[in-house]
Amino acid sequence: MSQKRLGVMDTIFLAAEGRESMMHVGGLLLLTPPPDAPKTWLRALTEELRAAKIQRPWNFRLRAPEFLKNPLQWWVEDDAFDVDYHVRRSALPSPGDERELGVLVSRLHSVQVDFHHPPWEVHFIEGLEGGRFALYFKIHHALFDGHTSMRMLADSLSTDPDERDTPIFFTRPPASRRQRSSSGSSRLEALLELGRGQAGATRDVGRAIAKVVRAARGHDPSLVAPLTAPRSILNRRISRNRRFATQQFSTERLRAVGKRAGGTVNDVILALCGGAIRRLLLDLDALPDEPLIAMLPVDVRPHDDPGGGNALGAILASLATHVSDPAGRLEAIVASTTHAKQQLVGMSRSAIMQYTALLMAPLAMQIMTGAAGRMRPTFNVVISNLPGPTEPLYFRGARLEGLYPLSIPFHGYALNITISGYTGTLNFGFTGCRDTIPHLQRLAVYSAAALEELEHAVGKTAQDG
Repeated sequence: MSQKRLGVMDTIFLAAEGRESMMHVGGLLLLTPPPDAPKTWLRALTEELRAAKIQRPWNFRLRAPEFLKNPLQWWVEDDAFDVDYHVRRSALPSPGDERELGVLVSRLHSVQVDFHHPPWEVHFIEGLEGGRFALYFKIHHALFDGHTSMRMLADSLSTDPDERDTPIFFTRPPASRRQRSSSGSSRLEALLELGRGQAGATRDVGRAIAKVVRAARGHDPSLVAPLTAPRSILNRRISRNRRFATQQFSTERLRAVGKRAGGTVNDVILALCGGAIRRLLLDLDALPDEPLIAMLPVDVRPHDDPGGGNALGAILASLATHVSDPAGRLEAIVASTTHAKQQLVGMSRSAIMQYTALLMAPLAMQIMTGAAGRMRPTFNVVISNLPGPTEPLYFRGARLEGLYPLSIPFHGYALNITISGYTGTLNFGFTGCRDTIPHLQRLAVYSAAALEELEHAVGKTAQDG
């Protein structure tokens, strides 16, 4: 029987698993069947996949699922693998709309994975308006990180609308021995490089932390320090129930706003999120006087890294939710992200990860001691922007219309906003605790209104100038 030892980060994600803080991520794909698809097309597809041979590591389960927090866990092959458990078919009352789809996906994402099975599921959901269907998948972070999961999912899609034989991710064979050997060699070289650069990295980190401390003492709002985020309803203890909402924007619209305001697409994303959150909290009479703080993950992998591990840095940035003027809010965000990114300029990968570890140390202590959600948060919300495919993609001839990521709320951090790019669009996925954040679906609506307000504000500013 094949087996594999869990890595350090894999073990941490298992240790963090709980009834309320579930450590699985997911994705929602909206697809339109090919024009020549018969009515039985989706049924035939799911039956084909149920008969397919499952490849490693998709047949891996925990050796001792009853002891999740045991640091000596192993993945082992599941001799009793049940494909019907993992590949499921659902239907909305036809014709189903986006709201009904969101309700179903919210419920599916609220269910903890069963570690007595390999920790992943795929749901084919039919009954959407216009004959469309959706594919929802979820996978525990201990098996794969988001980078690797998205890469494997993309491998199941094709740029050819006439392609009908592309294998789905869980039926793909493992990498060749040559590929594994090459990957191992590159990782060894990376470790040697890490050792050589350790002293320089420590100096870089020391200088960066000193800047953060000086900014905090000088009350400089443009460079955010840990534990300066205000208390808010976003940072309470959470329940197991989830809500999920989506929004899609043209990348060019956001790029045009950023260009006029002297910022980037990511700055405009933060302004939309900040504007939407500000309006929701005003509705609830719960807007803090101080600006909310976002944690922004930064991928520090080399471009040719095959994925499979966790290699993330992070910066903290203000969402300027205390600023009522949309243009002024964006200006404050640009100043904050500019200073935060300047902290990383010239740093090695090792230094960035050390710096991130120090920034996130208060969060780690809160999680380990069970204090998360009971004391001042390290930040208020995670906002992550994932690069995505730039060409239209197809799954067995079905055109991919949208790709929306679902992520992980946990105690003290009840909202996660993850964005995925796809063919000139930005697809927003708002994942939150149903019981901690009332009316979470309004964030999607309010983000659209925030973009219109920004377009008007920066357009007027440009004309006035």
